[in-house]
Amino acid sequence: MSTYVYVASQDDNKISVFTMDAGTGKLTPKAEVPISDGPHLLAISPDRKVLYVGQRGLPGISSWRIDHNTGDITQNGSVSTDGWSASLSTDRNGKYLLSAQYQAGHVSIHPLGDDGSLGAPATEQLATDIGAHAIYTDPSNRFAYVPHIARLFDNVLEPVKDELGPNVIYQFRFDENTGHLTPNSPLKVEQDGNLGPRYYCFHPTRDIVYFSDEQGCSVTAYHMDSSAGTLSAFQTITTLPEGVTQRNTCSQIQISPSGKFLYVPNRGHNSIACFSVDASTGRLSEIGQVPTEAVPSAFSLDPEGKFVFAVGSATGRLASYRINSDMGGLTPLETYSVGARPMGVLVTSL
Repeated sequence: MSTYVYVASQDDNKISVFTMDAGTGKLTPKAEVPISDGPHLLAISPDRKVLYVGQRGLPGISSWRIDHNTGDITQNGSVSTDGWSASLSTDRNGKYLLSAQYQAGHVSIHPLGDDGSLGAPATEQLATDIGAHAIYTDPSNRFAYVPHIARLFDNVLEPVKDELGPNVIYQFRFDENTGHLTPNSPLKVEQDGNLGPRYYCFHPTRDIVYFSDEQGCSVTAYHMDSSAGTLSAFQTITTLPEGVTQRNTCSQIQISPSGKFLYVPNRGHNSIACFSVDASTGRLSEIGQVPTEAVPSAFSLDPEGKFVFAVGSATGRLASYRINSDMGGLTPLETYSVGARPMGVLVTSL
């Protein structure tokens, strides 16, 4: 089995493909694939046979067959979307592609072909609100959540804007047979303070969901009712060191496959916040922050939870780190030039 790293460079209209050494984490450039219209998002099918690419310029989404022998990708489908997508994911069975359209303020569900390809019209386009930032199904494939940030177009390289967002999480039930979403009860999880939930991840073994808070510069942990699919917050913890006052927003969030550690990039402070996860309660404890490339908009752990790769959208570079398997801290390894405005990175083993 080989491990590959895919990096989407929006302003260079390409995806860079690297092979990863499983022992050292070292990357070797393998290919550059031209992709038009600003590729900026990456997702993969559950069987790891198809790569999905969000294209900001169309706007749209394309599907790419992955050669398991070489890691090479070949386009096998595409769809246009009403507005550019802020996230992509398949449902747990790989039958549908879920996407959140930030400016359009809705989520879309596209059916996938037997080979994982895109092409059919959306079976669902459900209005939520502007600032919709992510949608994933839970491990049972019965529920989905759509976080909405608290301030719109909040670019840390620009002055603060006055356009406020909904600052809320929408809760839905998901029908894995039809791909349809129905509002849960309650539909919305209101936020305490100006948190701005952006992305989220599920604990691998417990009914807990962790959200990165874009404006709050924090992580909020929620208990998930496994029967009702509803969320209840039980902890919010900062991603920044004490005393930091500079402009900052959080981007993505990932938990290690073991469930022991959790990571969130800070854009502005330009670091990756590291947390340990209590095995019995799911509560987070700060490990610390590790410097990274400027404006880390995306990052990815390798499937074994040994390495972290983060792209700096302001530097055009990819930074790599080794995860301390006992303590969860990150040791910097190498950086790699990947192209103008990298916005997506995905690591997978084939």
